[in-house]
Amino acid sequence: MTAAVIAATGLYTPPNSLSNAELVETFNAYVARFNATNAAAIEAGEVAALTPSSVEFIEKASGIKARYVVDKSGLVDPEIMRPNIPERSNDEISVLAEMAVEAAKQAIARWGKPASEIDAVICAASNMQRAYPAMAIEVQQALGIAGFAFDMNVACSSATFGIKTAADFVASGSARAVLMVNPEICSGHLNFRDRDSHFIFGDVATAVIVEAADQAPKSGENAGWDILGTRLKTQFSNNIRNNFGFLNRAAPDGIGAIDKLFVQEGRKVFREVVPMVADMIVEHANDLGVDPTGLKRLWLHQANINMNEMIGRKVLGRDPAPGENVIILDEFANTSSAGSIIAFHRANDDFATGETGLICSFGAGYSAGTVFVRKR
Repeated sequence: MTAAVIAATGLYTPPNSLSNAELVETFNAYVARFNATNAAAIEAGEVAALTPSSVEFIEKASGIKARYVVDKSGLVDPEIMRPNIPERSNDEISVLAEMAVEAAKQAIARWGKPASEIDAVICAASNMQRAYPAMAIEVQQALGIAGFAFDMNVACSSATFGIKTAADFVASGSARAVLMVNPEICSGHLNFRDRDSHFIFGDVATAVIVEAADQAPKSGENAGWDILGTRLKTQFSNNIRNNFGFLNRAAPDGIGAIDKLFVQEGRKVFREVVPMVADMIVEHANDLGVDPTGLKRLWLHQANINMNEMIGRKVLGRDPAPGENVIILDEFANTSSAGSIIAFHRANDDFATGETGLICSFGAGYSAGTVFVRKR
C-alpha cells in the first residue's frame, strides 16, 4: 500500500463581499414591506408578523461578519433576494467548474508539477450545478488532465470524504496524484427570506492535491503533509435538509417551496453533532496513537463559531489558545465543504517538520470526516 500526502492546496474567492449590515438592511426592508402588506391579517391573528434582524443577532448566533458571493446585486435587492447568475450556454464553462478550475490552478502552481501528472479529479461539494455530465469531468477537460473524474456529495463533509477517497486511490495504485475540488455556490440554495438562516452561507472554491508519498519531496517547502489516518462517519438525520432536485420545479416567482432550499433545525443540530464529532476525533486520534490534546492546530468545518469553539474545548481538553482552532467564519461565513480546507490553506505555514494537526468536517447527513496530518 502506498502512503498518501496532501501536496498542495488552492483557494478561489469571488470578488464580491457582502457584509452583515448590507444583508440586514435588505432583509429588514423585505420584513417591513411584508408586515405592511399583511397588516390586516396580522392584526386579525391570521398571519404571523415577521421579525427584523440585526448585525448583533447574526454575529452572536454565528460569528459571521461577511461572506463572499458570486453575485451581490440580487442579494441586496428586497424585490429579488437571490443571486443573479445568468445561465450559460453549453459551449461555455459552467460557473461551478470555472470556480473549481481557478482554485485548482493555484494548487497546481503551488505543487510545482504539471497537471499531466494528475490521474483523477474528484469534485466534492454540497450542490452540483447539474446532474451530468459530472462537474469533475468538466474540470478535468479544462485543465487537460487524463484519467478519470467523478462528482461526490456528502454535504459539508464532502472535502474530507474526498481526501479519504483520493488517498485510497493513491494507496491502491489507481492514481499517482488526485485533484480534489470543492466549488460551493451556497448562496444559490439559501433562503434569504428566513431570519434564522439567511446569513449562514458564502461562496468559494478550494482545491487539494493528494499524491503518493514516494513521489513527493521528503523535505522543504513543497514536502507536503503525511496523511496519518482518515475516518468517515454518517448517521441519517432530517435536521439539515435540502429537497431540491429533478423531481421538483421552482414556483413562478423562481424561489420555490421553502424545503427546496436549505432548511435546518439549528438547536437540534448543535446538540447532536457537537458530541458526535468531538468523540469521533478523540477516538480516531487514540487509535492512531496521537494525543488529541497535543494537536498544534484544528482546521474544522466552519459551521458556527459556537460549535467550533465547543468542539475545540472537548478535543483539546481546555480553551484553545489563539490560532489553535482556526476560525475564518468572520470573513467567509459557512462555505460548506470548502470551510475546513480554507482554514487549512490559510493557517499552516508555521508548522515545523513532525508537527500534527487535524482537518475535520461535519454536516448534513449527518456526516463527519477526520483527516490527521503531519508536516513532512
